[in-house]
Formats: sequence, structure tokens, C-alpha cells
Amino acid sequence: MKSRHRAREVALQVLYRYDVAQGAGKGPETIAPVGTSPSRGLSPEFIRELGAHFDHFEVPRELREFASQLVTGTLGEIDELDSVLETQASNWKVARMPSVDRSLLRMAVYELKHFPETDATVVIDEAVELAKQFGTADTPSFVNGVLDALRVRVRA
Repeated sequence: MKSRHRAREVALQVLYRYDVAQGAGKGPETIAPVGTSPSRGLSPEFIRELGAHFDHFEVPRELREFASQLVTGTLGEIDELDSVLETQASNWKVARMPSVDRSLLRMAVYELKHFPETDATVVIDEAVELAKQFGTADTPSFVNGVLDALRVRVRA
């Protein structure tokens, strides 16, 4: 689905931006989209920033909800997603992965976990396509290998 690909692309851009900001020493309190408790919901600053990103890149209205779900869900579950990734990516600590790879894998694992209506092969294929577009020459095979190995475990 071409439109969902665009939503994933936009979500990856936002996740990458937040990952780089975290690496630059900005703590979670300055970049996190959600409050400290689930009942607080999205911060007004985050909603503004996400809307500005969508506006700047002219993201169609019909794609914004899916992209927002990927971004907020992934950011909200980073610790859990990283734990899942570290169990599968042998010899790789998530913190040592390139930012694009890390952001892409987190988002794909989140989608595998929370969007069962999307076939796992579609999620993996989309992640590999984004890896080709945004990663290094090694990123597509790395992403494919990790996600293919996690597919059964995450969907179980």
C-alpha cells in the first residue's frame, strides 16, 4: 500500500529526529511525546511539533493518524522494544546501532506487535525498503535478518 509506505517514511523521520536529539544529550523530559504517566497523554509541545512536521512535509490528512500511531507507540515503548531487539540482534547492542537502523527496527517491531491486521511480510518488506532509502548499504540485509528472526516471536 503506497500511502502506508509514505506514513512509515514520515514516522521514521520523526523517530530518527528524536533518536538523534536523545544522543545529543537532550533528556527524555525534553523530547518525550508523552507525560510520565499514561493518563497524561501527549504533551502539547509534542502535538505541535508533530503537526509542524506533517505540515512541512505536506503529509496528507489520511496518513497522519497511522504515522502518529507509529511514532507515539514506538516512543512510548522504547525500552521494551530495545529489549526485544537486543535478544535477537546477537553481538549488537541497540545503543551501538546506527540511528537509522535503530529507529527503523524499533518502529517495525512496534508495528509487528500492535498491527496484527498487517501481514508480517508487508511490515518487513516496508522496513527493508525504508532501509534502502535511508540506511547504509548494509542496513537492508541487517534489518531483514533481525525482523525475519523476530517475526514469529513478536506475533505469537
